[in-house]
Amino acid sequence: MLVRNRKILERLNLTGKKKVHRNQLVNEGFDFDFFTNIYKTKAGDIYHFCYEQGYLAISDQFFLLVKKDENKA
Repeated sequence: MLVRNRKILERLNLTGKKKVHRNQLVNEGFDFDFFTNIYKTKAGDIYHFCYEQGYLAISDQFFLLVKKDENKA
């Protein structure tokens, strides 16, 4: 499931940052119970990651998809 989730995020997020509707993720087969790690920002935002691909809930129905910059520590 982790690899599947990562592939879904990667396919939907070609630019490195994109807003998507929850239904779009669910329709692709995304499972919100599977992720590799969580990152909490100083502002309190919580990102869930599947390897280098991540997402942030920005409302009940929308998510911001992001790609972790592998060059940063």
